[in-house]
Amino acid sequence: MEMAAGVLGVVKAAQFAVSTTGIAGPGGATPGKPVGMVCFGFAQRTSDGVTTRAAIRVFEGERRQVRVSAVAYALHTAIELIGQH
Repeated sequence: MEMAAGVLGVVKAAQFAVSTTGIAGPGGATPGKPVGMVCFGFAQRTSDGVTTRAAIRVFEGERRQVRVSAVAYALHTAIELIGQH
């Protein structure tokens, strides 16, 4: 969330930002952070300032599938949030 909001602070012309971080695999898992876990941050400039939203999802599959699923989720959520404003 903070990364996405930070983009709006730096890029004044931006109206929406998405950030991601996670563990696509095959290694890198730690207790409480399994392979496939991706954290998302969404920030949108509105007439009231900047609104933010965070989400955590765990995707199944190998590294490529986790990445494809994360991109699909980020784009779907961005379109949904933009459509609300």
